Amino acid sequence: MSLLGFFSNVWAQMDHSSHSVVGAPVKPSVACQGSGLDCSNAATPFLTGSGKLLLAWTGGGVVSVAQSDDLGKTFSTAVKIAEHGKSLDAGSDARPQIVSDSQGKVFLAYAFFKDSNWNAQINTARSVDGGATFTTPESLIQDSSSQRFPSVLIRPDGSIFIAWIDKRLVAAAKRGSVKKLGGSIAYSFSSDQGRTFRGERIANESSCECCRIGAALDAAYDPVIIYRAIFPGGIRDHATQIITSRGAEPIRRVSDDQWKTDACPHHGPSIAVSSSGKIHVAWFTQGETRSGVFYANSSNQGRSYAKPTRIGADGANVSRPYLLAVGNTVYLVWKEFNGKSSTVYFKQSMDDGGTWSAPQAISETSGYSDHPLLISQGNAVFLSWLTRVDGYQFIKIGSPK
Repeated sequence: MSLLGFFSNVWAQMDHSSHSVVGAPVKPSVACQGSGLDCSNAATPFLTGSGKLLLAWTGGGVVSVAQSDDLGKTFSTAVKIAEHGKSLDAGSDARPQIVSDSQGKVFLAYAFFKDSNWNAQINTARSVDGGATFTTPESLIQDSSSQRFPSVLIRPDGSIFIAWIDKRLVAAAKRGSVKKLGGSIAYSFSSDQGRTFRGERIANESSCECCRIGAALDAAYDPVIIYRAIFPGGIRDHATQIITSRGAEPIRRVSDDQWKTDACPHHGPSIAVSSSGKIHVAWFTQGETRSGVFYANSSNQGRSYAKPTRIGADGANVSRPYLLAVGNTVYLVWKEFNGKSSTVYFKQSMDDGGTWSAPQAISETSGYSDHPLLISQGNAVFLSWLTRVDGYQFIKIGSPK
């Protein structure tokens, strides 16, 4: 299938006036005008240590947060964090990020466009009362170029890691009349619940400018990231890096897909790190070497990866893989679109990616649906999936021994 044909099929699912209801199925409407979850296009969950589900979403140009004490069956009244209208960066790959520490201090990040050239600003907001109220959003950094696609992790000590796509090097090259493709991978840390961040640093100077960054913590609680890098010759294949207190470790290429493109796939990768330290990755490509959605793993911190294996049936319209590791059990979900409806499939590996269960269909919907996401609390693993017709779904899918 051609690149255009693939995206035509995927985009056939995507109507950004999505329709769903918090905690309950609803009938689809012709248009959705509000900013509630019923009009959201992307919803991001976070489970606190006490079992509270925090949900951040974008809908109707508004960033909102609500909380649930019964795993998504019912939610509190939504708190509106910010309203940007059509300027909100509301694509599913650009979803809002939300985390919380053990004291109930919540950190939120999102992006909005500053101009018609897709230059964006990342804003952050904080809550000290468990998400009941939030501070006025403010810019993450003071830089006049573009920052998009934030990805946030919180470590057990409460410190926060954030990575994003940064365009300052592109802007500097342009001022020097030099053309530079894509963007850069930037990151920073906060040790005070997100009130302040250390000076931002560049992990990779050359990356795709329009795909989310996958991020996970390893056994040492160091962030491990995956993203679509730009290699010599304009090849946009995936890379991983470990970020330590000393800085970003060397760039590790995941696979030699040989995808040469200047297009914006808006189809970012996923990553999980098991307790053994094995790195598990999943990604989409349309390269000369391979085309489709694939999985691979590394037992040596990314210095080399096993031969990629295809996710889903050969010839199926597969998209949006997402990984989660709990101990040495690895979970993988993805979407398949048959021309009429989207189905979320799931499989798991009980032996750290060595062998996998047969794929199982978890849920199906017609019309628009968000990316399927995985989240855990203790050993319990849940699917988080926002759909137009069938509402927001929070489904327990596993509990490893």
